[in-house]
Amino acid sequence: MARWVTCVAGLLVAAFLLAPILAILPLSFSAGSFLFYPLPGVSLRWYRDFFGSDFWLPALWNSLLIGGAAAGLATLLGVPAAFGLWRMRGAARALAMGVVLAPMVVPVIVVAVALLLAFGPIGLVATHAGLIVAHAALGVPFVVVTVLASLEGFDPVQLRAAAACGAGPVRAFLRICLPQIAPGVAAGAVFAFATSLDEVVVALFIAGPAQRTLPRQMFAGLNDSISLTTAAAATMLVGLSVLLLLAVAWLQGRARRRLQGAATDRM
Repeated sequence: MARWVTCVAGLLVAAFLLAPILAILPLSFSAGSFLFYPLPGVSLRWYRDFFGSDFWLPALWNSLLIGGAAAGLATLLGVPAAFGLWRMRGAARALAMGVVLAPMVVPVIVVAVALLLAFGPIGLVATHAGLIVAHAALGVPFVVVTVLASLEGFDPVQLRAAAACGAGPVRAFLRICLPQIAPGVAAGAVFAFATSLDEVVVALFIAGPAQRTLPRQMFAGLNDSISLTTAAAATMLVGLSVLLLLAVAWLQGRARRRLQGAATDRM
């Protein structure tokens, strides 16, 4: 009986989480022009409109370009930060962790206003570089969390052995530690890319017309006129997010198998 109750509760929670997403997907294939059910027919007209439009395609390329660059920058910053936090102990570690993870808990609107005030005087507002740096700041905490999880399975004795053999700290990290935590690093980069891909509030504040991302363009499209091309764009964003989640699951599974193999070798 308890098992059935758990299954039903799980299905209800899943329906609550997925129903709004699943409701928008069929509308992107509607042959009509309005947001209503039942569909008058099935058509790919809204996808043709998306890929043939000067309104949507530049936004898609901007999202991919800015997301890729922001993920790369977040990884470059997040990996050393995670390694430093892993080596720290005591209250200083808790304080540093709070600072690094602050963008995850501070309301995004506050972060957006702060970035606008900080970037304005130095000319980073309405530039690709400014939006890349802003999205990287939002993605760094995700890189830190995933890399820290990978480092929990890393044996620090290997670094001391490398130092005893004459390797410097940087060389020991690059040759010994980084290959073993690589799946966690890759998963963090994927999370940072997904964060940039879905972000809209910061883009509303600091992006100019040339830096409009796909979520921001969807927001503008809904304000101007309700077109089912927005539903097609939403469907593609959902599909891309699912692919990213599958990539993260694969990387985490690979890291878990590597940790289990290392534990077996030590036994």
